[in-house]
Amino acid sequence: MVSLRCKMVVRDELDNLGLKYASIELGMVELVDDISANDRENLKNRLMRSGLIVLDDKKSILIEKIKNVIIEMIHYSESLPKVNYSDHISEKLNQNYTYLSNTFSEVKGITIQQYIIIHKIERVKELLLYDQLTLTEIAYRMQYSSVAHLSNQFKKVTGLSPSFYKDLKEKRNSNLENL
Repeated sequence: MVSLRCKMVVRDELDNLGLKYASIELGMVELVDDISANDRENLKNRLMRSGLIVLDDKKSILIEKIKNVIIEMIHYSESLPKVNYSDHISEKLNQNYTYLSNTFSEVKGITIQQYIIIHKIERVKELLLYDQLTLTEIAYRMQYSSVAHLSNQFKKVTGLSPSFYKDLKEKRNSNLENL
């Protein structure tokens, strides 16, 4: 679950099935009581109709937890943590980072660092589209050492420079206005 909308869907389905929960977080539901196999299957089917899946195996659950810490850190926090990302993730999940990193790479086929970079660039794209911050301010907010570093990483991931990406948005908007 990577959005508040997903949490609402899960809450609604749990309520519809009469299942009591202690908490619903991004990617995690803590139920008050154990549920029957029939209730579990009903929940799985209802969530699947909404595009959500229930994870049962420990590795998949751990990967979702790692992804959710990263997504929350990059997309939903006002500022990125001042500690290394590895320390932040390890601390949040109370697990050894080497274990987390090896498990993530084994299952996802990319490193945690690559996953973080992908999400940082997605966040930069959002900030560019909002057009409220300069590239220098975005680089600082996203903890890049320089605008050049941000620009190089942006181009490596998207194939475009940040300024070209921003210009595309502006051209698209002006084309829409001319319709």
